[in-house]
Amino acid sequence: MHPSGKLKPGSYEEFLEQFSVTVPENFNFAYDFLDAEAAQDPTRPAMVHVDDAGNRRDLDLAFFSNESSRLAEGLAKRGIGPGDTVLIMLYRRVEWWITVLALHKLGAAAIPGPHLLTPKDIEFRVECAKAKAIICEDGLAAKADEARPNSPSLSLLVSVGEAEPPAGWTRYDDVRADGTDDFVYTRPDGRRPGGSDLLYIFFTSGTTGMPKMVTHTHTYPLGHLTTGMYWHDLRPGDLHLTLSDTGWGKSVWGKFYGQLLAGACIFTWDFRGKFTPDALLEILAAHKITSFCAPPTVYRFLVREEVTSYDLSSLRHCTTAGELLNSSVFESWKLSTGMDIYEGYGQTETCLQLVTFPFMEPKPGSIGKPAPGWDIVLLDDNCDPCPPGVEGEICIRLGEGRNLGLFTGYLNEPEKTATVVHDGFYHTGDKAWADEDGYYWFMGRNDDLIKSSGYRIGPFEVETALVSHPAVVEAAVTGVPDPVRGQAVKATLVLAQGYEPSEELTKDIQDHVKKVTAPYKYPRVVDYVDELPKTISGKIKRAEIRERDEQAG
Repeated sequence: MHPSGKLKPGSYEEFLEQFSVTVPENFNFAYDFLDAEAAQDPTRPAMVHVDDAGNRRDLDLAFFSNESSRLAEGLAKRGIGPGDTVLIMLYRRVEWWITVLALHKLGAAAIPGPHLLTPKDIEFRVECAKAKAIICEDGLAAKADEARPNSPSLSLLVSVGEAEPPAGWTRYDDVRADGTDDFVYTRPDGRRPGGSDLLYIFFTSGTTGMPKMVTHTHTYPLGHLTTGMYWHDLRPGDLHLTLSDTGWGKSVWGKFYGQLLAGACIFTWDFRGKFTPDALLEILAAHKITSFCAPPTVYRFLVREEVTSYDLSSLRHCTTAGELLNSSVFESWKLSTGMDIYEGYGQTETCLQLVTFPFMEPKPGSIGKPAPGWDIVLLDDNCDPCPPGVEGEICIRLGEGRNLGLFTGYLNEPEKTATVVHDGFYHTGDKAWADEDGYYWFMGRNDDLIKSSGYRIGPFEVETALVSHPAVVEAAVTGVPDPVRGQAVKATLVLAQGYEPSEELTKDIQDHVKKVTAPYKYPRVVDYVDELPKTISGKIKRAEIRERDEQAG
């Protein structure tokens, strides 16, 4: 588990043979790793934080160890303890990490919430998870306060920032001031929180319905050892930036556990509002970022900039996840930087399942091979394994106990859990196929697949072809009813600056798709929009496009 023990395999097969993780009894990341490491090496860099105004702070392990203990004790004095659930709505400010660590120390479960939640969203989450407290930005307190009358479980409201909080709220600084650096929480039976205790409740982004409540325990952080140490290829002293909002699970993938376990330093850019690609490139250059992870959409915007005009000489490793990476973007980025982009795949319910590690040859568009500890099987509609080249559902074979990092279920919804965990497998609901070399190729959610004239068409393969056209910035591909084909392929497109919708452009885009992929996949229907409907985590809501088409039809 210590960074000095990082393996240096020569191949994927060698890595599978060598890799193992020992799970300490009653493991608690805050006590057993953070506090322990801080005691041994208090000044080890833990985070570089750059705020929206460009101010930089360099923070060490001792800072997070002491501050999380102070806050934990302050919260304990206000009634927060083991088994309680706390909704956190903070930007990428340092207090987010301190708060999560403090809850780890108390045995309370963190519920990360995006800052774009509405009062109704907040009310829904508080009610479903029976949240006892909300800790949020001062600028979001008014929204949270609107949810209070219909949220009887709430007993503590904490505001972070300089603004005067609403009546009945407590300032974060006042809570922190009631604690001490050496606070350790123990239960009446003398046991510290950890192990199988509830650690997180993640609300999924809800692309096909209401969000689900995904639960993880204290062993979950160890599942991200492969994320930081091997997929992000981190070494002691590295500076890693994952571009992610703290309201979603991706932040704990890329801005927390695996990075610290690898001995690296987390880089946090606390920008407010939408990022601009030139500002991101300037951040990468000015702060000498060594390892970088972002969703494919971000890379699509970056490659349209003059990347070579920025000094990215410190950057040596790039990764992506969240949506499929288009091969044209992969090639453009490599042309500009000389670096490959290594893809990974997982879900809120899991850690890294499929991955291209740096000791593997990346195949543009492939999500890689199974990560160690994950027995991945592609199953057909009859739950039989699929041979190479045949699409199936990505499923995880469940062995003794649980895969390290796999969710424990959907909170208070055993029936919903049973729809995805049964017959010895966890069914992801995602479709893929594997090639002869064992690399997996993502096709999309079960609901997203298009059935046209006997063909099954994955939206990502058509979207990949579409965004390789210079006029297309973003694309969403869905199926629409067709009396002859059953379904026809429809493309909903966002155009690049300088392009306007026209019949000529539509024909050019259709011809382009026919050239770069199988002709039967080309979009027979093309719609132009200013922006695509997305979840607040940034994923395209294809279901919403389908619903609009049904209503219009």
